[in-house]
Amino acid sequence: MGIRLGLQLWNQVFSWSEARDAAKRAESLGYDQLWTWEHALAVMGDPDQDTFDAYTLLSAWSQVTSRVELGVLTGANTFWNPGLLARKATTLDHVSDGRAILGLGAGWFEAEHTAFGLEFGSGFGDRLSWLDESVAAIRSLLDGGSVTSPEGGRYTMVGARLHPLPVRDRLPILIGGGGERKTLRTVARYADIWNWVGHRDLDRMRDKHRVFEQRCEEAGRDHSEIERSAFFSPVIRDTEEEALSFFRSQIAANKLEESVLDEADIYVTTPERITELMVAWKEIGVTNFIIEVAAPFDFETVERFADEIRPAVETA
Repeated sequence: MGIRLGLQLWNQVFSWSEARDAAKRAESLGYDQLWTWEHALAVMGDPDQDTFDAYTLLSAWSQVTSRVELGVLTGANTFWNPGLLARKATTLDHVSDGRAILGLGAGWFEAEHTAFGLEFGSGFGDRLSWLDESVAAIRSLLDGGSVTSPEGGRYTMVGARLHPLPVRDRLPILIGGGGERKTLRTVARYADIWNWVGHRDLDRMRDKHRVFEQRCEEAGRDHSEIERSAFFSPVIRDTEEEALSFFRSQIAANKLEESVLDEADIYVTTPERITELMVAWKEIGVTNFIIEVAAPFDFETVERFADEIRPAVETA
């Protein structure tokens, strides 16, 4: 069974020329999607490192590529009024000839909210409620509707509409997160793509996907309508020792602590081991695999996923 393969370039400590060349290389290797993240500060290591505006970067990538879909994995809902975010995604869709994906999450990095004067809410529950209201409005706007915010909600739009509408008949919305009480209900109602971490604990991953299917049933939606994606940060070499040696250069470049190796989504390993995991995730229901790479960009890993690992997963 075929899969889709996405590449997310960590949006920090790279130059535009490096980002441009990496995007062109990803498309030439057959990647289906190109992603970046949206943060006002660097989120890996020292926050005072260079990081670009996500939608400006995606628009620039759209001019040096012709096929890959383009999106933010995932944008912080707290950054934008939903109507203005829908306009940004629509503009990206036009300048890319219909390749935009609107990726959104609740937001989590408090330091950037404090630094730039953005409201963070009293807790995660607040932000998840804002996300649900926001995505409902965005979906309606992208589909040509007029939006007036409900009384007592977070937003106060009155008769908002989009002009022009997206190029795509249905511009896809990706929602990231695995919260079972709120996030997955929002996913079930509005998402075209659900993104969650590719987890080593397969039982936990199966349980999460079962809850996702349950939330879809509760929402009266066929879960097969929603593409399931998993993101993870791999460094792939013939041996784990070689992989670890390269990843330590990325740790230094991004001012990270060695403890980053303990993160659930970081895999410093061999092609055989990551293929085994991806096949297990595919059996759970994942069809869209998004790998994240840090600068200095690990082109060996990027190439091996396209040329070696993808075919092995597809034919397993």
